[in-house]
Amino acid sequence: MIHIALLGFGTVGAGVYETLKINEALITERAAQHIKVTHILDRNTFEGTEIADLVTSDYEEILADTSISIVIEMLGGVEPAYEFSKRALLCGKSVITSNKAVVAQYGAELLKIAVEQKVNYLFEASVGGGIPLIRPLVEVMLADEIIEITGILNGTTNFILSQIAEYGKSFAEALKLAQDLGYAEADPTADVDAHDTCRKIAILASLVSKKNVDFEAIKTTGIRMITPEDLAIAHACSYTLKLIGTAKMSAAGISASAQPAIMPLGHPLANVGDVFNAVLVRGNISGDILFYGSGAGKMQTASSVVNDIISSIRKPNFATNYAWSQEPALMVDMQDTASRFFLIFDITAQPLAQRLLTTHFDGGSTHVLEPIFAHRIAFTTSALCPADLEQILKVLALENLSLVSKYPML
Repeated sequence: MIHIALLGFGTVGAGVYETLKINEALITERAAQHIKVTHILDRNTFEGTEIADLVTSDYEEILADTSISIVIEMLGGVEPAYEFSKRALLCGKSVITSNKAVVAQYGAELLKIAVEQKVNYLFEASVGGGIPLIRPLVEVMLADEIIEITGILNGTTNFILSQIAEYGKSFAEALKLAQDLGYAEADPTADVDAHDTCRKIAILASLVSKKNVDFEAIKTTGIRMITPEDLAIAHACSYTLKLIGTAKMSAAGISASAQPAIMPLGHPLANVGDVFNAVLVRGNISGDILFYGSGAGKMQTASSVVNDIISSIRKPNFATNYAWSQEPALMVDMQDTASRFFLIFDITAQPLAQRLLTTHFDGGSTHVLEPIFAHRIAFTTSALCPADLEQILKVLALENLSLVSKYPML
């Protein structure tokens, strides 16, 4: 019998407990051992419920119990989650987590400790919710060199952008609906300012490169500035707009970003709507592989956590396959990375906009818009570095051609 402790009994913690009960026979068969929750760390006593006798507010009690071999950390935030995880590993207990903030910031260190202690530190649920993504990258795509990971990694922002695109809602209206439906937190900063997406792409890039990708070095831009008009114009030009996390691996280093990006309507990620996530992984041998599913949700995330519990029981010292070095990854400055851009200009004060654009840009395409957008013009550039683009935009501004919106293109 395997004894486990749950740290936190919020949405995900309750989902893990329910999953272990609902699929008890199946999980026991697949783990080849019965899994028993013996402790739940939480401030709430849950008096009068079936878990009341399992609840403790004393973490030392869990650390001291040598019968507990796996600790499930679902506290959220960096502290005390990081400290609790580290101490559990040092005590010889495996740790399973859904906490992307801790994995992104301290993953390399905690994996190193896990390897030294011959236990596991697993975190499938930290990226993609219920989508099996991390394990395929580590255990399945062994013949490939992963050269790019690009995806929609945040269900909240994807829902918001879907509402703006499909129903013309403002950002504020779409956010309010997401909060009312429970998709967005009361403080949505981590989601809408792309911090969540940034941490997730940092984790994936670290796993693939085997070096530590600092999430603070990743170019990060949120979605607050996106308007219904931006999305309507993009759609009129046969494009759509999504919040994208991307990491490209090359001999020069890793170029990574978490920002809104324009893509053709035929792109594999273009029709991913609502709260769903999708991640496109490109291998040098297998080509593009798409992972799709619910990126959040109580039972979906719980499923990934329980999968990790079973894997940890089956392979007690498997952390070596996940571990990446604490050595910083070489990052490519996005200012030095050429990209195509989708630009929207206000042409109210400049009737010769199209001629100016073709004069100042080497290549690119002007999009003729419908009469309802008579005051706007859209332009897709050829590949150029952000610094070069800014110089051109300064010149155009002096000629009364004002930039309204600017987005990189996939």
